[in-house]
Formats: sequence, structure tokens, C-alpha cells
Amino acid sequence: MNAVQNASQPQASSEEAYPQADRPRIAPRTIEILGMPVVAATTAQMIGRIQFAARSTRIRLAYVNAHTLNLACRNPKLREALLNCDFVLNDGAGVSLAARLQGRRFPNNLHGSAFNTRILELAASERWSVFLLGGRPGIPERAAAELRQQIPHLQIAGARHGFHHHPARDVAAVNTSGASVLLVAMGNPRQELWLEQHFHQLPGIRIAAGVGAYLDFQAKVVRRAPEWMNRCGIEWLYRLAQEPLRLGKRYIVGNPYFLFRVVRAQMTAGRRP
Repeated sequence: MNAVQNASQPQASSEEAYPQADRPRIAPRTIEILGMPVVAATTAQMIGRIQFAARSTRIRLAYVNAHTLNLACRNPKLREALLNCDFVLNDGAGVSLAARLQGRRFPNNLHGSAFNTRILELAASERWSVFLLGGRPGIPERAAAELRQQIPHLQIAGARHGFHHHPARDVAAVNTSGASVLLVAMGNPRQELWLEQHFHQLPGIRIAAGVGAYLDFQAKVVRRAPEWMNRCGIEWLYRLAQEPLRLGKRYIVGNPYFLFRVVRAQMTAGRRP
């Protein structure tokens, strides 16, 4: 993962933010899944690291699940974009199972449907305004209205749908808004590739993340899985039941193929001298 760049605005010193013993490491422990270093941390630890980093640096986040890593195996540009992120977070049962096959374990499932809300709560506490980019027309505005009700003091600087191909206008809208946090909801691999190409053009953004269907969930056009399913990493079963035609190939074919890739990688590693 790349070192992050300095933020343009001065912030409180790290000594003031955290006592010496409590300061989270910028480079956390990771578990490698199909060549991708995925952060192994609790939710609280990860939020602490993001807070600590974003006060003085600019960071990019990505979530990976079985589908994302399947795509990365076939798409070198997506793989590079993920490797260039500062934190890659585990999302779902497939990645957790891949870790257990190595005899390792992720402390928490940092699935985006819940963790993105924690990022927005952090933004509200730090008084960092947020820009929502992506989704169908009207979705980011509906999501913004819901999020303002859910999270006290959350400042949403702008919202713009993603059903167009005007990246220069998107960049200009984000920069003009003065936002410090950017959530990009364009789906894999488009959101990761968009951030890879344009993050350097967004000097005011402290935290940028690709968030998939998060805005659809918040706008209540797609129902979220029950929290117990999210905790168990089987949100995909709920989503498959909702959209079997669109998601059938991704999950019914993609999940077993992901495990095949993981097992094959393990066997290959075991044969190396």
C-alpha cells in the first residue's frame, strides 16, 4: 500500500489526539488474500487508525469481498487500484473463510453497509463535510436526507448521481463543495478505478472510499440484510434472494470459484521450496 500524502490544512498534533500508548499504527496488521493485503483489525481499531491518519494525511479506502477479488484476478487495473489504497478492508464470509484456510482470522467483518456509517459518524465528530457521488439520479440526495436524520451534526456538502460519464464535472463539483470526505457509489470496478484516476485531483479530500450499494441502502431503494446476517458475513444470501437474476452469477458461480482460487493459491504456496 502506498504512503499517503500530506493534507493541505494543519491539524491538531498526534500527541494531543492520542496518548502515546493508545496511538493506532498507520500500517496495521494485514492478511494476504490472493495477493491482496487486507487489514485485520476490529471496527474500533480501524476507526481509530482512520481518524489518526486523516487528521494529517489523505487516505483511500476499499472494501474487498469474494466478487471484488475475483474481478481483481482478471482486471490488472482494478488490482493496481486496490493495491494503491491505504487501507483494504474485509467484507463478507468469503474473505473470512479464505483467512481461516491460512489458519488466520479477521477480528471483525468490516462490511461497508455498517462501516461506512461509522466513517460518517467520525466525519460528523471531526466536523468534516461529506460528498456523496454515485447511484441513480435522485438516490444520493435521498441518501443524504436519511443520513442527516441518522447522524447528528453530519454535514453533507454535496450529492451527485453517477449515471453519466463526466468525470471532470464530478471532480469540479467535489472540489467546489469543500468536502473532506468522499463516498463513491459506482460499484466494482468502476468506483475503484474512478478514485485511482481522480483522487490526486481532489486535494481537499481527506478520506475517499468506494462504497458500492451503500447509497441505495440509505435511500431505502434496496433493503439491507438483517444485522445478524451482516455480522455473520452472509449478507450476500439476502441480496441474492432480493435480486436473483442480477446477482445469481456473481454469487452462485463466483463464490465457489473464489474458494477454488484461494485453495489453488494455498497449494501452490505449499509446493514452493
